Amino acid sequence: MPSVRVSKELKEEIFFLTFTVHRWYYLFDRHNRWDILSDSLKYCQTNKSLKIYHFVFMLNHMHLIARSSDMIGFIRDFKTFTSKEIKKNIRETEPQILELFKEGEEYHFWQKTNMPEVIRNQDFYLEKAQYVEQNPVRKRYVNRPEDWVYSSANKESALLNLESIY
Repeated sequence: MPSVRVSKELKEEIFFLTFTVHRWYYLFDRHNRWDILSDSLKYCQTNKSLKIYHFVFMLNHMHLIARSSDMIGFIRDFKTFTSKEIKKNIRETEPQILELFKEGEEYHFWQKTNMPEVIRNQDFYLEKAQYVEQNPVRKRYVNRPEDWVYSSANKESALLNLESIY
């Protein structure tokens, strides 16, 4: 199956993105790995013109509604940097699971596709924003979206700087 990617013509649009851990392994719920994601996204906000409208970090994936002047570059750099940091973290904390991510001589922590969808109108945006923020409720991690710390629904966490779209 070919990888679904952001096209060069649309690289400056607002996208709904899903980053999924290779083999759907529950990776982020320990050893400060959510911090690797948030620190990297904060860096991209400051240095790579990334604007985040909604997000959620789950145990084995994350969703973003975001825009960048170069979404292709952001995705590439984010996945590369976080892969290196995750590998380092695993080596220090759980070296026995590192083999789960090895294919040949390389390690793969992210699935290849990000399932990018362009946000073309307000209705689609609202549908995806609700989907993102309801994710922890659907998984029964929390009863209310605002109770999940790693989400834009939790206005008190101030985990990332959020932009307003509409």
